[in-house]
Amino acid sequence: MTTIRDATTDDAAQIAAIYNHYIAHTIVTFEEDPVAADDIAQRITETQHQALPWLVCVDDEKVVGYAYASKWKGRCAYRYSVEVTVYLDPKHTAAGLGSKLYAALFARLTTSGYHVAIAGISLPNPASIALHEKFGMHKVAHFEQVGFKFADWVDVGYWQCQLSTPD
Repeated sequence: MTTIRDATTDDAAQIAAIYNHYIAHTIVTFEEDPVAADDIAQRITETQHQALPWLVCVDDEKVVGYAYASKWKGRCAYRYSVEVTVYLDPKHTAAGLGSKLYAALFARLTTSGYHVAIAGISLPNPASIALHEKFGMHKVAHFEQVGFKFADWVDVGYWQCQLSTPD
């Protein structure tokens, strides 16, 4: 049985293992060097100190996915907008876990008063697009050849949705 809970720094090694797969084998992240567990622990701490959620999906005591929100931009006027991210252990994709993580993340963001969620997606990535559109996100931008990884140029699209209605 899978559960969704807040991440702790004790989860950092398992999160790093998931993320490092995507660094080494895909264009879904533009990081190129493996990330150490200590770096992930610091990222978790920084995110949670900003009162933003970082969630993990745990199956049989093993982290099999994670999702988190980060500030969209540093300026004060952006304080109700966040960027969302989700990653799954490659052995646990297409099992609905990304949806479970995003449902929990979006609920937490909504109850915390955030207004807009934004997601950047390296293209092509039909599975990620489908997940984000399942949560009401729609494409708002397409940047051509803004990333360079594995000796090739990569486009990035941005999707967004409103989490709350304006007052």
